[in-house]
Amino acid sequence: QVQLVESGGGLVQAGGSLRLSCAASRSILSFSVMGWYRQAPGKQRELVATMTRAGGTNYADSVKGRFTISRDNAKNTAFLQMKSLKPEDTAVYYCNTANYAGTITGSWGQGTQVTVSS
Repeated sequence: QVQLVESGGGLVQAGGSLRLSCAASRSILSFSVMGWYRQAPGKQRELVATMTRAGGTNYADSVKGRFTISRDNAKNTAFLQMKSLKPEDTAVYYCNTANYAGTITGSWGQGTQVTVSS
């Protein structure tokens, strides 16, 4: 079972930026899809962004134009660059693997907390 460790969260003012990292215990190219998800207090976990093995990307409407998913294959690490952050982006952010149908194939880690103050 692959291990995924998220990092990079923190407290930032609205309009600020953060870059999250997701370090995998094996080659991220072995996964069909890698994704970022988030869960705000009292809400269900939701998809934020995904990247396929071929490099195709997909974003939730709420983050399009502000967030960018990327990866460093040599470092087995995926990233989520977040810009123009809003208070509603406050959540615990997780990375995970999925198949092309969108079904999660990995285990959820601890996540990294992102808090955006107004």
